[in-house]
Amino acid sequence: MGTTQLESVPEPKYWHLKTVLSEALDSEFTVGEILPNERDLAARFGVARATLRQALEQLELEGRLQRRRGVGTTVAPPRMGVAVGNDQQVWPGTGDDAWQAVDCTLATPPAVVATALETARDQVVHIVRRSRVSHGQPVAAELLYVPVTSVPDLTAIDTPSEAARARAVLRELQRLELEGQDRAVELGSARADDARELDRLPGAPVLVVTTRFFAGGRTAALSVATYRADTCRLTFGASGGVEIHHGPERRAS
Repeated sequence: MGTTQLESVPEPKYWHLKTVLSEALDSEFTVGEILPNERDLAARFGVARATLRQALEQLELEGRLQRRRGVGTTVAPPRMGVAVGNDQQVWPGTGDDAWQAVDCTLATPPAVVATALETARDQVVHIVRRSRVSHGQPVAAELLYVPVTSVPDLTAIDTPSEAARARAVLRELQRLELEGQDRAVELGSARADDARELDRLPGAPVLVVTTRFFAGGRTAALSVATYRADTCRLTFGASGGVEIHHGPERRAS
């Protein structure tokens, strides 16, 4: 490959480089192909490696690239379609819920979760861990926080360990009359636990969907679902539902 020098432009150099790299991905590389190392790419485009890293990080954020453990940086496939929400308000685990229960523990939640649940910071809650897979690839991991008071009839007999315990908590939660729910979406970075579950590197871009479920005039449960930003594109329809779509187009979300 020849050397391509960047012309002087008013926009940040890394942003212009991102555009040049995107065009190169379309014309020179195929899905799954491993990119040259940073030193070779920086030399080709005549930029510092720090500038190159900024451009690569932006392309990863936009879903064009993936960083894979032990492999390197590869060209990402089109984002997959995974439904996140719809107009129908239901408890987790009901209907066509695509999540799989992993395990459940009793532990104190993060302070921000305790505040949302209106529980004391040292009060333990049920923490249900679930995962979601699409086309054989992990796309999301969820932590569902359920106060003990939301499932008061849960007994030791009904709460064996791991996935069975998680399903028992979900069954008891569904006995409550769901009064409503709200959902918020924000961009974040994968924590070590999330990265391991999603087969990403720590710090990789993720989409965090937080859902509060209301019953009895209070927050009865809170879900924090972490989606791979390189895999998922969220769109908001007129109905207010949230879905993840995929396709050959690369429009910004």
